[in-house]
Amino acid sequence: MEVVSDAFEDNTMIPEKYTADGENVNPPLKILGMPKNAKSGVLIVVDPDAPRGDFVHWVLFNIPPGISEIAENSIPEIAIQGRNSRSTNYYIGPAPPSGTHRYFFKFYALDTELNLDDNATKSDVDEAMKGHIIDSAELVGLYYR
Repeated sequence: MEVVSDAFEDNTMIPEKYTADGENVNPPLKILGMPKNAKSGVLIVVDPDAPRGDFVHWVLFNIPPGISEIAENSIPEIAIQGRNSRSTNYYIGPAPPSGTHRYFFKFYALDTELNLDDNATKSDVDEAMKGHIIDSAELVGLYYR
């Protein structure tokens, strides 16, 4: 499985449009090679370089298994957005206080749907995914401020 974007390549700069300095919309993503036996997908976007540790930018789960693309500024129908580090339910674009930060777009294929609602945090999703991950992939974007 692989996660790619038409907006940036792995370990390259995320265009300003997809950051808090730009339009603050999610970049387009493609999920290639989703396992045929997957029942749902999960996307978590995290900045591990944040001053206080992992900053969660986006939590998206119960992505239908037939979805091969998450379009710019959208979420797949019936997918659920969980809570990010600001306790809001949407994508937060990169906005590092200083220096270059890495943004991990981690996608997981699961053998089940998660019995969670939009109050779920990354920790809740991580716990619910245990024992259900079939495959995973990640795309790393960089942003400098």
